[in-house]
Amino acid sequence: MAPVTTWTGREANALRNALRMSVTAFAEHLGAARRTVAKWSSQGDKVLPRADMQAALDTVLARATPDARERFEALLATGTRGATVGTMLPNAGVDSDTGGDGQGDSGSDGDVRRRDLLRGATIGVAAAPSVAPLLDVLVSPSHANAVTLSSPQFSRAVAAAKIDYQACRYERVLDQLVTLLPALEPTRAHAQGEQRRQVEVLTADLYHVVGSVLLKVGDQGMALIAAERSTRAAVASEDPVALATSARIMAHALMSNGRDKQAVALAGNAAGVLDQDTRLTSADAVAVYGALVLRGAVAAARSDDGDTAQAMLDEAGRAATRLGYDGNDRWTGFGATNVLLHRVNVALTLGDAGTAIGIARTVPLDKVTLAERRASLYVDVARAYTQWGRYEHGLTALRTAYEVAPEEIYCRPTVQRIATDLALLAKGSTRTAVINFTREAGIRL
Repeated sequence: MAPVTTWTGREANALRNALRMSVTAFAEHLGAARRTVAKWSSQGDKVLPRADMQAALDTVLARATPDARERFEALLATGTRGATVGTMLPNAGVDSDTGGDGQGDSGSDGDVRRRDLLRGATIGVAAAPSVAPLLDVLVSPSHANAVTLSSPQFSRAVAAAKIDYQACRYERVLDQLVTLLPALEPTRAHAQGEQRRQVEVLTADLYHVVGSVLLKVGDQGMALIAAERSTRAAVASEDPVALATSARIMAHALMSNGRDKQAVALAGNAAGVLDQDTRLTSADAVAVYGALVLRGAVAAARSDDGDTAQAMLDEAGRAATRLGYDGNDRWTGFGATNVLLHRVNVALTLGDAGTAIGIARTVPLDKVTLAERRASLYVDVARAYTQWGRYEHGLTALRTAYEVAPEEIYCRPTVQRIATDLALLAKGSTRTAVINFTREAGIRL
């Protein structure tokens, strides 16, 4: 493949799409400001990235997988009329991107990572499991040889996918979803009456899993589509608990796409509707209500709204008291311990690493029975210690997360970036230990 002689926003955006990254994820991967990458996307060949970003884009393209490079060339071919990537030169009047977006790009941690990237010393990440087969069945309107499942078969299959997701067996979940999604429409068509409504509830749960696993591997855009399909199925089911459950994945997808305030509003409104419609008379309703409020608390923290985050945490605490136990009703993993886990995350998100670690020390680990929740706790602790500058402790927490759920480390770009930060910031023997761990965990140098 011929190199890119001069990058414009058009080539940069083609590379981002070829790598199947969101604007935010691509910005973090490059060490650029999000607004800079968004500017490339919106202005195309009218904007010229500055010299250091030209070099960073060269490096990212050189390290891309063969499949990603093939997609990159195809995207350029379809987006240009006769121009070739090797001979493309900037047009007259192209704006130079100086990075002056008001976000402090120069001198930031992003610049530290970018300098290391250009020196060839940055930590790369192992390839996440391929989601291409899942995306194929997700967007295809029909599937040849699709099987029809009975309602009990469909229920067992969706439950198996949920169980594997909560156990952080993401590659296995992806395989299950590729089989399940083609069977969805014939299974729906075969069901009638009350059975059809139950199939719609299960469909909402199925798309919830699709959205969740796509968020884990960093495909925020397609996760939003899956969340919307979950919501449509929940509406068709006329089940208020199913509708509230779907609001959880929609709020999560909104957050991952930078829509934190909308996620707060959605979570709060959906929790209110669930309370009004059910009076929270069942354990399922209470658990989903509490989980929704917790999702809103995290979104509020991401919006730097500490007061709302605290109020929602307290409300979730009251719901946990009402429930009276740590359970997994409607696949929420909700209870008093789950509220504590979210208090850790919220404190960390608000920038208070010390408080996050202090709360984490009070968590009764024997009550954190889901691998996904336990691993997430240790990942949060690793982030907190890294923020605090205690890199050895951060590495210990990340190692523990890996022992609990290897795929949580291997598959998640956000977790991989913590390992990258540790490798860049730690010194001496700790840095050596971090690098050894990244190799062990499948995060390559």
